[in-house]
Amino acid sequence: MPERSQAPTIPLSREPVSLLAVDRAIAELRQGRMVVIAAARGLSALALAAEAATPATLEALGTRAQSRPVLAITGRRAKVLGLGDRPARVVTLTAASFTAALVRDLADPLSGVNAGAFNFAIGEPQPFGCETAAVALVKLARLLPAALVAPLELAGTADLAAWAARQGLLLVDAGDVFQYDTTSARTLARVSEARVPLPEAENTRIIAFRPHDGGLEHLAIVIETPDPESPVLVRIHSECFTGDLLGSLRCDCGDQLRGAIAEIARAGGGVLLYLAQEGRGIGLVNKLRAYELQDRGFDTIDANEQLGFDADERVYLPAARMLALLGYSRVRLMTNNPDKVQALKACGVAVEGRVPHSFPANKHNELYLQAKAHKGGHLI
Repeated sequence: MPERSQAPTIPLSREPVSLLAVDRAIAELRQGRMVVIAAARGLSALALAAEAATPATLEALGTRAQSRPVLAITGRRAKVLGLGDRPARVVTLTAASFTAALVRDLADPLSGVNAGAFNFAIGEPQPFGCETAAVALVKLARLLPAALVAPLELAGTADLAAWAARQGLLLVDAGDVFQYDTTSARTLARVSEARVPLPEAENTRIIAFRPHDGGLEHLAIVIETPDPESPVLVRIHSECFTGDLLGSLRCDCGDQLRGAIAEIARAGGGVLLYLAQEGRGIGLVNKLRAYELQDRGFDTIDANEQLGFDADERVYLPAARMLALLGYSRVRLMTNNPDKVQALKACGVAVEGRVPHSFPANKHNELYLQAKAHKGGHLI
């Protein structure tokens, strides 16, 4: 996905329409349908998630677009497929023809496909073009980061909108896709809160935040009454269904969650921000795919990259927005990840110290913790 600082900006008045358009496009892709993407300089294309490739959807794509589709994948996935180490975040593969099975296999590292057996032409699309937007969109949909993209030859935005309406297809602007994370975070608002006594922190409130589009809620667990005039002890914790809820031994997330709550209470108060960013931002289904890859010998970093994702896809703009709404601008961050400190600073939060936060390994997560330390830079 392109750097957000370089992506086209949108006016505040457009935010509700922008979020709604992307949300609808995400829903269409997750249901196996195609969407129309409009990019700068009059470019437009049909896009279909690689996971949704079937003989029927490929035929429909070709019939409607009347052009040869390309398969857009991340540069990381291209490298894994043995197609070269390219600096572009997204690359395109062109073939004489794509079968549905081949498209799905190229997107899924569990397939074991040999990309070298095919004569692909490899291209690098425009940073803010339709292909790059399509990959960003399937990432937002928590699908594998690969999409079939077929260019359209239509004259002008009005004609494109009319054509999409006649075809019964949703139209989404590439700029809205690239700005979605920023726009969604900026529209977060407090929607509910309640006192929730916890075993280690009886004086606790949970405050829910929801973006304007009604998307996923993030939670703030506020322990005691932190002083906004002093640096507040803060832990940013990404949700982990397997670790937090089931107590999985494959990671240390459950220990980190409960340990942070206890430590914040012992320190006299603070905030734990619980972000809806499962699997370092790739979603639960993709995290389970990554687990299968780990069982085949890949570590936690390599597994994400085999899937075509960055090692860490999390976004910290929601955390910064939540802290601002709570009235906290200065924090001491409880983390072993120096990158998290820098990411929060980049979002405008004054991080005045790092508080170590680690727990003993077990036989199931020892290699996981080693990978985070050696490859992820965690100070464990």
